[in-house]
Amino acid sequence: MIRIGLVGVGKIARDQHIPALAADARYQLVAAASRTKPDLGVLPVFQDIEEMLAQGPALDAVALCTPPQARRETALAALRAGKHVFLEKPPGASVGEVAELAAVARAQGVVLFTSWHSRFAAGVAPAKAWLSTRRVREVAIEWREDVRRWHPGQTWIWEAGGLGVFDPAINALSILTEILPTEAFVTGATLQVPENVQSPVAAHVDMTNLDGARITADLDFLQTGPQTWDLTAQTDDGVLKLSMGGAELTLDGQPVEVGENHEYPGLYDRFATLIARGESEVDARPLTLVADAFLLGTRESVEAFVE
Repeated sequence: MIRIGLVGVGKIARDQHIPALAADARYQLVAAASRTKPDLGVLPVFQDIEEMLAQGPALDAVALCTPPQARRETALAALRAGKHVFLEKPPGASVGEVAELAAVARAQGVVLFTSWHSRFAAGVAPAKAWLSTRRVREVAIEWREDVRRWHPGQTWIWEAGGLGVFDPAINALSILTEILPTEAFVTGATLQVPENVQSPVAAHVDMTNLDGARITADLDFLQTGPQTWDLTAQTDDGVLKLSMGGAELTLDGQPVEVGENHEYPGLYDRFATLIARGESEVDARPLTLVADAFLLGTRESVEAFVE
């Protein structure tokens, strides 16, 4: 039994983490930490991780669901206390701090897991297998969703380190880096930044890989109505398309049966396996692509964002 504490009890924790933990017999959720002190029934809730570690029940692991700007200090506190750490995406506010956390985890002899939930979407593994024997010529990502629907009132997403439209788009990049047979890298970008915030509301990113494929990502955080989470790969032997964030797969327009979507149960299954093996899994490639888009991107000021 892995006794686990949850830090940050927002929408993603309530919608995904708590149900996934409740459904996995290997875990016992024994405590939570949140500044808002939500009512979680009999589960004790502490002000922060320091209070939870000092006054709460014994823990083996901690799952961090806080905004990325607050992730580093919280993760360091857990790692230095000898706890295994599960990082919600993105794993940090910078690539450098993820490397720092990995080094501390090694020194402490505990497991660090940079989770990428979209990689556990039902269509991703079969898409990776199909692409592994084919040459990818072109990839087009279209990732458009409504920030007001998915992040209502969450101002952190517009601050430095909050990523803006790349908070959802990093899910697409996590799929891209998982399924491509060779590594991708950014060659240029255009970032549309509202005049009253620090992070982009829309973006276009140009990429390529070691095989010279043309890769583009068109991203929008203001799409209303149906949401768009698609990745289409043109290969030398047909067209692959992942839709609904990787939950649906088609090959040359024909649907492929991939089963039900169980992203967060898959993440916690992986975390339990890593703990049993005593192995960390740290992959910052999706965050590196975002960082490079910010480094290379041309910024365009657009009208102010209004909630």
